[in-house]
Amino acid sequence: MKILFISDVYFPRVNGVSTSMQTFRQELRAQSHTVHLIAPEYQTSSTDESDIWRIPARSVPMDPEDRFMRYGAAMQHLERLRQERYDVIHVQTPFVAHYLGVKMARVLGIPCVETYHTFFEEYLYHYIPLVPRKLMRLAARRFSRHQGNSLEGMVVPSNPMLQVLKDYGITTPTQVIPTGIETARFTPGNRTAFREKQGIAQDRPVLLFLGRVAHEKNIGFLLKAVACVKKEIPDVLFVIAGEGPARTALEQEAKTQGLNDNVQFIGYLDRQTELNDCYRAADIFIFASRTETQGLVLLEAMAQGTPVVSTAELGTLDVLKNGAGVWVAREELADFSGKIIRMLTDGEARNSLGDLGREYAREWSASRQAERMAEFYSTVINSSKANAQCKNINKISILEKTCNLTL
Repeated sequence: MKILFISDVYFPRVNGVSTSMQTFRQELRAQSHTVHLIAPEYQTSSTDESDIWRIPARSVPMDPEDRFMRYGAAMQHLERLRQERYDVIHVQTPFVAHYLGVKMARVLGIPCVETYHTFFEEYLYHYIPLVPRKLMRLAARRFSRHQGNSLEGMVVPSNPMLQVLKDYGITTPTQVIPTGIETARFTPGNRTAFREKQGIAQDRPVLLFLGRVAHEKNIGFLLKAVACVKKEIPDVLFVIAGEGPARTALEQEAKTQGLNDNVQFIGYLDRQTELNDCYRAADIFIFASRTETQGLVLLEAMAQGTPVVSTAELGTLDVLKNGAGVWVAREELADFSGKIIRMLTDGEARNSLGDLGREYAREWSASRQAERMAEFYSTVINSSKANAQCKNINKISILEKTCNLTL
């Protein structure tokens, strides 16, 4: 099968969408499928640029890490794309990539599917604060419904997200296919070396958040929880790994909470050489996002034997199973911080939970999810061909009736 991914983001831009695409590209290729990618041009390249067509792009206001691809520049590749004879187009983001994917699919006569990675209803108002939140939610729902119903298929990472799309009125055939865990994520990281590199004492209790440092990740709540933990465990350290538009505000919030010596921002990490070490260096991974369509970082932490304290909202409801590597907490400071304190002070429970989490993470195999994705592509392709045949038959029938009437 020959597949064309189109996305508004990809490495070196680090986020969950880039990670998901990389994982599926690798696994689908390993299963003898061809996967090409159209993505924006950045100032630097990713570590693997094979089969990637970079499109000139401009910066995004208020979010300098991201880019908007130039639609016209991408469409100039249309004849080259026609010669590739793709079977399906898979769009990964809902901005320029969506409209490119839909247009190219129509011109090339192939189906277009899209993965719904981002819960925009709980996302857009962070970036357009002057518009009332209720109005932004309504706009996000209409936006998602319009885009979803223009496709031949949709992929969502979790069942709760599937229900959200159904409630929006999206009737496109949809399949739940989460991003799987790569085998490499289970290779034990080097806890000692990572702590030495970051200047963290080996015996210091460490909490970790790893991901995009963005408003919708609810990291502000985590800072408040850490302030509560500090009252019981004064030397606790909260490591925040990643970059994003909320970093400056969160640095100020940490100062406001009196956490100058208890929070350490360490920026981006190399996924291949540093990520496992970082997860392994933490005593607990903490998470409270309300907008995750899956929450892959939770499984990655578990794969390293790092126990988790997290809320369970939307997509993470599918991922998290209380007691299987995680203590699920409410988004309440007393409950959330209380579970962190209990876990930090009970080494036996912490180690046991970490062992259970590692075994649980093995159930989320990347290769199996890629197989399911390929099966979904085949279903959509066959359905699209059948629909095209029906349309041709109807056209012939109408033409015959018209001829009979004329005669």
